[in-house]
Amino acid sequence: MNKETMKNLTETAKKIRIDIIEMLCAAGSGHSGGSLSMADVFTYLYFSKKFKLDPSSMKSADRDRVVLSKGHACPVLYAALSEKGYFDKSHLLTLRKYGSILQGHPDMNKTPGVEITTGSLGQGLSCAVGMALGAKMDGLKSQIFAILGDGECNEGQVWEAAMAAAHYRLGNLTAIVDKNGLQIDGYTKDIMGTEPMADKWASFGWYVIEIDGHDVEQIENAMNKAINNLDKPTCIIANTVKGKGVSFMEDRCEWHGKTPSDEEKEKAVCEIGCD
Repeated sequence: MNKETMKNLTETAKKIRIDIIEMLCAAGSGHSGGSLSMADVFTYLYFSKKFKLDPSSMKSADRDRVVLSKGHACPVLYAALSEKGYFDKSHLLTLRKYGSILQGHPDMNKTPGVEITTGSLGQGLSCAVGMALGAKMDGLKSQIFAILGDGECNEGQVWEAAMAAAHYRLGNLTAIVDKNGLQIDGYTKDIMGTEPMADKWASFGWYVIEIDGHDVEQIENAMNKAINNLDKPTCIIANTVKGKGVSFMEDRCEWHGKTPSDEEKEKAVCEIGCD
């Protein structure tokens, strides 16, 4: 990756974080921490130009697909989709409002670019497995990405889907775990420990890569390995910071489902910065 591309992705991630803050403030409700922690991964998926993720391919059978299994973090998805041109950015300020195309969890019937309705935790990976299996059976070159939370990995259905993906040798499927260490009630290690997470995914037959989920170069290297791994599904464990980019939100479980005040919004936007 050249320096100009890296700079562009970094600046886009800032824009997405600012949009997340502004739409959540306009809504007065929603999920801050887990949206901010995934901004760098979503920026890479939609703006690295590596994947068929744009409005022009939205109806193509061989398009790549992103499944946001942790659907409560939809502000990061909506910010990326609007920045990419799936819909006008003015919709962002209608988040969670009656009649809006942007509801509190992704709705495939309302929002352009949303592949599957999610929000019931644990179910998104199963949907992604179905998409990947269908693409494989049809001989399509689609890459399927499922974004999960580390707290979400408490759900048993995640591991049923993980077994199925390995059984069918779905090399076109990549699960990205947002390992920020927190969930709604506190630290994941205290609520239902999932360590050793890498060993768990590997034991289920997945190729596992651990990265810093905020490092663009590490994200790119992991994605390259994932899409070139044809024999088994890939799990990218992205070590992240919940609330990344906003000092008073970082690593604080109370910001899981809390939105900033107007004063906090100004501070957050200033900290994130955007040229």
